[in-house]
Amino acid sequence: MPGGVHPAEGAIDDRHNDDDSGAAGKRDARRPRTMTSTAEIDSTIIHPGSVRINVKGAFIVDTPEQPGTPANVSPSGGAAYYETKDIRLPNHTAVISHIAVDIGGSLAKLVYFSREPHSTEPGGRLNFLSFETDRVDDCIEFMRHLKDNQLALNGSTPGELCVMATGGGSYKFYDRIRERLGVDVLREDEMECLIIGLDFFITEIPREVFTYSETDPMHFATPRADIYPYMLVNIGSGVSMLKVSGPRTYERVGGTSLGGGTLWGILSLLTPAESFDEMLDMAAHGDNAKVDMLVGDIYGTDYGRIGLKSTTIASSFGKVFRMKREAEREAEEMGGLSNGDEQNRRRQQNSSSPTAAATTTTSSSQTQPSRPTSSRASEFARSRFSSADISRSLLYAISNNIGQIAYLQSQVHGLSRIYFGGSFIRGHPQTMNTLSYAIKFWSKGEKQAYFLRHEGYLGAVGAFLKHQPRNWGRRGSFEQGTATGPGRGQGQGQGVSDGNGNADAGAANSR
Repeated sequence: MPGGVHPAEGAIDDRHNDDDSGAAGKRDARRPRTMTSTAEIDSTIIHPGSVRINVKGAFIVDTPEQPGTPANVSPSGGAAYYETKDIRLPNHTAVISHIAVDIGGSLAKLVYFSREPHSTEPGGRLNFLSFETDRVDDCIEFMRHLKDNQLALNGSTPGELCVMATGGGSYKFYDRIRERLGVDVLREDEMECLIIGLDFFITEIPREVFTYSETDPMHFATPRADIYPYMLVNIGSGVSMLKVSGPRTYERVGGTSLGGGTLWGILSLLTPAESFDEMLDMAAHGDNAKVDMLVGDIYGTDYGRIGLKSTTIASSFGKVFRMKREAEREAEEMGGLSNGDEQNRRRQQNSSSPTAAATTTTSSSQTQPSRPTSSRASEFARSRFSSADISRSLLYAISNNIGQIAYLQSQVHGLSRIYFGGSFIRGHPQTMNTLSYAIKFWSKGEKQAYFLRHEGYLGAVGAFLKHQPRNWGRRGSFEQGTATGPGRGQGQGQGVSDGNGNADAGAANSR
């Protein structure tokens, strides 16, 4: 398509539902409707094989009285990141025989629907679970567990299970998933799924989208239908920025390689943290002012003329080199050089003449294959920078960079609503505040940053909503888009809506 604009085959209802169904709505919750309109019949003929996810009355499970789904148990005991924020679908009664997974460079995100066998209430839940991609086998094992328990969870048999996959890992691990599970694996375009998932959350789920600031930490936005145009900034291992003009139209307008994978990688080198959540926890307790050079360190106060507070970061990690040199001088004054530094000093003195330098170099290459151990001065310097301070400084550096690039892209394309998604955020206050402040500061309050409670599951939810049964259509003659590589989905179909709280999944099996 010209200009790099691609259709996002929708699987959601773009119209917001009003609670005007009254007694009829209650009757619908107890039994399926038997009457259909001409429009619905026509829609069914055009889009055969689809089933609609009934989102009427959907809500996020927050209270202790409504704990997470019992199925949220990993049979392998693997390292899974459990989401407690299930989404309750009290009016959905149709069988759903598929699960969805979004496998990125760092995390694999899983979404599945389950009944509540011990509950007397109808409906069920969307469940959310993630695994480190390095342990994708744990994710596959959990999917096998879901397959084995498919009858109890959803009322369908294990043979009916289908896996909807998106993200780069849907290609990398395609054969492994198929072989281990023995089920169909349908791959969907990553960007397309992100848009479908985000549209679903914006329009259908109350208390999902919110704004953030230090004075008003979580102000929820009301689900709305007039959501276009907007920008999605998806922060995973890297960052993609998408301009979304409508329910089926988007364009990738930019991005950056400095994302969650950058934070994870650098902090793995600089700190003892072993997981991304541990890094975020350290950052929450750190003080970046001990590492970063601030405006106040340069001016001694605010730089009010251009609107910079004294606490504004002038240079990320800007204090490190100066403080390291100060620490080395203090170490020398306190007790001189040790642990190999005396050898280094002598070597430097001896190398002042060319002859001595050649002799020293030859001797070192024969008897000293490795450099001396860390000096007391270097250890003293490093002791001034805690892992928590380093973590917070790097988190701010990456978040500020993303925030400014997002503002510039939104300015170029005339977009005032900016949604931040991806597993980098994880509801972390410092990250959200930095991104929100950057958008507000650079736009002078004209643009708004939005966040989501399920920000890491946009792609997985989009894939979940796109499911189409295999060979759907009259005699299988209406198949579209067999996969030919990244960017092409399999069995894509148009989403439809009946306006009664049913968001078309584009296809869960209704049998």
